[in-house]
Amino acid sequence: MMAFDSGSARLADASVSVRDLMLSFGAVQVLKGLNVDVRDGEFLVLLGPSGCGKSTLLNCIAGLLEITDGQIWIKGRNVTWEEPKDRGIGMVFQSYALYPQMTVRGNLSFGLKNQRMPKAEIAERVARAARILQIEPLLDRKPGALSGGQRQRVAIGRALVRDVDVFLFDEPLSNLDAKLRAELRVELKRLHAQLENTMVYVTHDQIEALTLADRIAVMRGGVIQQLAAPLEIYDRPANLFVAGFIGSPAMSMLEGRIAGGRFHVGGQSLALDGYEGDAPGTLGAAILGLRPEHIAVAPEGAEGLAATVDIDEPMGADKLLWTEVEGQKVSVRVPVETSHRRGSRVTLVPAMGKASLFDAGTEARL
Repeated sequence: MMAFDSGSARLADASVSVRDLMLSFGAVQVLKGLNVDVRDGEFLVLLGPSGCGKSTLLNCIAGLLEITDGQIWIKGRNVTWEEPKDRGIGMVFQSYALYPQMTVRGNLSFGLKNQRMPKAEIAERVARAARILQIEPLLDRKPGALSGGQRQRVAIGRALVRDVDVFLFDEPLSNLDAKLRAELRVELKRLHAQLENTMVYVTHDQIEALTLADRIAVMRGGVIQQLAAPLEIYDRPANLFVAGFIGSPAMSMLEGRIAGGRFHVGGQSLALDGYEGDAPGTLGAAILGLRPEHIAVAPEGAEGLAATVDIDEPMGADKLLWTEVEGQKVSVRVPVETSHRRGSRVTLVPAMGKASLFDAGTEARL
C-alpha cells in the first residue's frame, strides 16, 4: 500500500488525492486505508479481479458512495463531502445509459441544458466533442440506430462536453466485442494524448491496463498491491499475486528452495547469477517466476532445467510450448515454425535477469 505524504507540495502536484480512505458496509471492510495520488494529466488504471474494490474506489472519488473515513481531494480541493455534480468530474459507466428517445445531439447537450448554459456554448461543446470522437455524422440518429461502439463513444462524449479536469471510467469497454474493444482502446489512448486530462480507469482486463495506463494500481481485497508503470509491474511484480495476475499466458511459477546461491527444484538447480534483486544465498522455500518469452529452449543436455514437452499451442505469430519440470508446468514462447514432439525432452534456459523470485511464506518479491 502506498504511503501518503501530506505535504502541500505533493498535494498541489496531484490532480486526485485519496488519503487514508476506508469504506465499510456493515462489518465488511471493503477499502482499507487506501492512499494514492493521481498526477495531473495522468492516465491511472485501477486493475484487479471482481470484488477487489476498484469500482468502489472510483465511486468514492466520484461521490457516489459515502466513505467511512479518510479524505478525497480533487485539484487541491477537499471534496470529501461534496455532491458528485460539484466535484468537477466526468464519468463514463459500463452501461451506456443513453436516453433512447433523444438523438445523439440531444444526449450530448441534455446535461448542459439543465445547467442553463447558453445555446451557443452548448452547440460549440457538442460540436467539439463530436469532432474529437468522430461521431459528427451520427448527431441526428437515436441510440437504437447505433452500434455498441458508437453508443459508447456517445457516452464518452456526454462526459467530454462537461469540459472537466478529471474523467472517471468504470469498465467502459466490457460490453463490447473483442474487435471493438481493441479499436476503442486506441481511441481512448488518442483521446488522452489530445486532451491531456487526468483519467482514472477501472478494468479487470490486463491488456487494457498495460496498453492504456501511465501507471497501474493493482488491487486485491481493498488494498493496492503495487502502483507503478506498466513495464515495471510486468517485469518486477511486487508479490506473487501481482505476478500471477499480470501476463497472458500467466507467469510460470516453480516451487522450490534457495540454497547455496542456487534455486533448487526437485533434483535440479539453477544458478541465480544475474538475478536483478536481493536473492539470499540461503532462504528455504521459494518460488521462481518465469515469463514464457524469457525462457530459451535448448537441446537436451545443455545447462538449464530438463523438461518434458506436453503440447504446443499455435498463437499466430508464435506459439506456446507447454512443458513439465519436475511435475510442474512451464510455458515457453517459441517461433511458430519450430516443432517439438509430445513426450520429447528439452532443456529450458531462463534469462535470470528477467526472472522473479518470491519468498514462499510472505509471497513478497526478493
